[in-house]
Amino acid sequence: MAKQPIYRVVFYNQGQIYEVFARQIFQSDLMGFIEVEDFVFGERSQMIVDPAEEKLKTEFSGVKRSYIPMHSLVRIDEVEKEGQVKVSDIKNNDKVAQFPFPSSNIKPITPSKD
Repeated sequence: MAKQPIYRVVFYNQGQIYEVFARQIFQSDLMGFIEVEDFVFGERSQMIVDPAEEKLKTEFSGVKRSYIPMHSLVRIDEVEKEGQVKVSDIKNNDKVAQFPFPSSNIKPITPSKD
């Protein structure tokens, strides 16, 4: 039986970078979103409790499927096994590559009357 792949999904959410692991990822029927299902977290048998991982477990508890906007994605990797989930704050000097957002101050191009 083939081993089910695990994906590391890194995305931007409300001024933070989330790094989570999931077994299923696919393009959503909702235009501009990906669907992330079957989140994977570390074993509960560990003696050391990571507060960041516990925060994410609580945030995603009861979540069957998460829809993430494509413009929030930083990267998706297929990995051998799950790692430590993380939430990192973005500092002012950090660079995060994202798809450009439309600007509200851009005026529509009107044809010239030549």
